[in-house]
Amino acid sequence: MLQASIVYVVDDDPVSLEAVAALVSEMGIACRTYPSAEAFLEAYDGHRPGCLVTDVRMLGMSGVELQERLVADGITLSVVVITAYADTPTTVRAIKGGAVTLLEKPCRDQELWDAIRTACVQDAERFQKEKRTLSARQRIESLTPAEARVLKRILHGDSNKMMARRLNVSVRTIEVRRQNIFKKVEVDSVAELVRVYFEAFPEPTT
Repeated sequence: MLQASIVYVVDDDPVSLEAVAALVSEMGIACRTYPSAEAFLEAYDGHRPGCLVTDVRMLGMSGVELQERLVADGITLSVVVITAYADTPTTVRAIKGGAVTLLEKPCRDQELWDAIRTACVQDAERFQKEKRTLSARQRIESLTPAEARVLKRILHGDSNKMMARRLNVSVRTIEVRRQNIFKKVEVDSVAELVRVYFEAFPEPTT
């Protein structure tokens, strides 16, 4: 899991940048460094899984602003924020924005190592979940409108006869559409079909 990750380190302090990069290299994880948030945004190619380690105070865009920019762009890369000027509003803003943690400089190597490892593992798990969701959604969206209507009735628990009456078609037509749905969604049972559907379109949590 860690071997496939890339750690992106963003800091306008060359000494801090080199220190974090050296630690990441000792961990055996690929590392790329950037002297500013703007440089990172220009170079980032969307690789996942990964982890962003960024300082808060930098010339130009701050680390927290970078984190918020990624969220706004729909990029869910895990983030570890480090700062020599920790305060409650910054901490709340970073954690609320989805940061794995906020560490105060100078932080111990083990503390930073643990944070990076946690972030990389979390990102790998989230990336795999996002891939499964995208795959499930693509399969569901490959259905024709007629098949989608049958799927809706399956999710409501209708029998083939009930579907035929509701949709004003023959039972044989319903059976054919069900077969097509199972084939396109790549499932063998209604239980699997329901699981894939809700993986593609999770119900909102309250």
